[in-house]
Formats: sequence, structure tokens, C-alpha cells
Amino acid sequence: MTEQVKKPKRQKRIQVNILFRMVLSLIIAVAINDLIILLFTKVGNELKWEWLLNSLPYFLTPLYMVNFIAIFLVLTRKIVKDLIHLERGLQIIAEGDLNYRVCVERQDELGRVAVNINQMTERLQRQIVKERETEKSKMEMIAGISHDLRTPLTSIIGYIELLRTESFQDKEEYTRFVQNTYNKAIHLKRLLDDLFEYTRLTSVDINLDIKKIDLFQLLDQLLFEFEPIAQEKGVIIVKGIGNSAVETFIDSEKIARAMDNLLMNALKYSVKPGSIRVLLKRDSKEVKVEVENNGKPLTQEQENRIFERFYKVDHSRSSEGIQTGAGLGLSIARNIIELHGGTLTLNHINNLFRFTVTLPIDGIVANGME
Repeated sequence: MTEQVKKPKRQKRIQVNILFRMVLSLIIAVAINDLIILLFTKVGNELKWEWLLNSLPYFLTPLYMVNFIAIFLVLTRKIVKDLIHLERGLQIIAEGDLNYRVCVERQDELGRVAVNINQMTERLQRQIVKERETEKSKMEMIAGISHDLRTPLTSIIGYIELLRTESFQDKEEYTRFVQNTYNKAIHLKRLLDDLFEYTRLTSVDINLDIKKIDLFQLLDQLLFEFEPIAQEKGVIIVKGIGNSAVETFIDSEKIARAMDNLLMNALKYSVKPGSIRVLLKRDSKEVKVEVENNGKPLTQEQENRIFERFYKVDHSRSSEGIQTGAGLGLSIARNIIELHGGTLTLNHINNLFRFTVTLPIDGIVANGME
């Protein structure tokens, strides 16, 4: 790739450059004409060629014009060469070679045009790469959605077909088919809810309902509702959230969704029987919520991609009886936290997983988002 032209330090005007060469061409042409006059006059006098002296004035003007034009073309050859190079560069770029860079090392308008062409080409190249990545992401999203929605939908259709054709042996089997159909429908609804929530969170028009909320009370209520689900799967909840109010400015509904996603993720991938530890800490500037659990270790690639949308680790790590989601839970949680001006990180050491939510106590209000 041709090196990009450096931006000129001192701007010059090409008009001045051309005018200087024109004046110089004029001076040189006059000097050449004077020399020709002296030479022809001397030769004519010495050889007594009156016809030469008489015809000389008729040739001086055409000769002067030829000399002027020739000298001017020589002096402006570099400018014309750079113009041609600029035109060829534009043609190459227009034909689709966005790796090409125009190299015109000048400190005038032509140099600045070359710099602008290169910058425009780089921006266009980045835009095309970004559009391709976006298109690839959309295709992956469509493939992921199609795969995740097809499984429960196929099951629902299968059970309905069994019920429609009365392919059950007794009332007990009939009830089981109905219950399984209901469970798959609920699973399908959760997948659609996750997709809808993710779409809303990534929209530029997202609005947060920011209010002053007691985060301790919110967490305490969430854990109270979550404990029966965890106990059913052989997991106990260890609470370290204290017993005093921790007030901060948040959208309580969305933070509750983020925390629920973190708790469900911990439940899915916890070693059973086991425990999930929830800690609440605060200082003068921020509040932290930590969700810890023990599970099977992740590879470095899995850890790096765990917050990516539609990314799911190997299904063998999931617990029996807990339906897999669309791979949006952690992505949704991180988006919610970042919308609040906070961070969501994972600290993974061997089989210990610690998800840490950090929220500014008054950052949202300070940023004018209340």
C-alpha cells in the first residue's frame, strides 16, 4: 500500500506557484530572444547579409512565443505530472481498489486534495468493513433466533399433533402432554421476551425510568422469590447484602431484569448440590453487587465471548431440567448495567465464577439522565 501523504505543515497556493513559473518563463524567453537578436545581428553585419537583418523582425515574435511556451511547459511539468497522478489514483479508487493511496508530496492545494482523497478512501474502507460486520452479525442473529425458536416450536407442534389425533393411552399421559406443551410455550415466550428486550436495549431511543431506589430492598425481594427455584435444583442462596438501605438512582425494573439474568445464569451452571453467594457493597461513589457460584471451568475463548449476544457455552455444562435460553441473558444484563453508567465483569478463577455489577450512586443524575 502506498504511504499516505502527510498533511502539509505550511499551506502554499498553486496560483502563486504557476504565476512564478510564468514570470520566470517570460524572463527566460526574453533573454533567449535578446541573445538571438545579438547573434543574428553580429552574423549579418560580419557577412554583409542584409536580407538576414531585414527578415529578423518577422521571426522574433513567433520565436519568442515558441520559447515561452516550451520553457513554461518544462517548468510546470511537475505540476502536470502530479495532476495526472492524482487523476489516475482517483480512477483506481473509483474502480474499487480501496487499498490504494494517492502519493502527491506537495504543500499546496494539490497536496491537500491528495490528503483528503486518502482520508475519504480510509473512511469509506472502514465504513464498508463495518457494514460487512453488521451484515454478518445480522445473519448470525437470524440464524441464532431461527435455531432457538424452532426447537420449542417443533415440540409444541408435536405435542399438539399427539393431542389432536388422541394418541395418548390414558388421562395421565394426556395431562403430561398438555403440561409439556405448556412448558414449551412458556419457554418460547421467554425466548421472545429476551429477543424483544435485547432489541429495545440496543435501540437509540431507549429511555430509562430513573428513580431513587433502595437497592438492598430490591435485592432482598429478588432473592426471596428466587430461593424456592434454587432449592428445587439443589442450590442454596447465601446472602451477604446486609440489612441497611443502599439508595441509588436506577431503573428498578431493568436492574431487576439484569440481576434475575445473573441469578438464572448462576443457577444453570452451578455445581449441584451447591450454593450461590450474593454480596452487596458500597462506598461514597459506587455500589457493587457480586454473584458467585462454583461451576465447571471455562476455556479462555469461552470467557472472552461469554457476554456476546447469542453465545452459549457447551450445553453439557447446563443443568438438567433448566431450559436453555437464546444466549442473550448476560448480554442483556451488561447492556442494562452500561445504560446506567456502570460495568458488568466476570472474574473466573478455576471453578469459581464472580460476576460483579458496579453502579454509580449518583452518576446517572449527574449525567442528566434522571
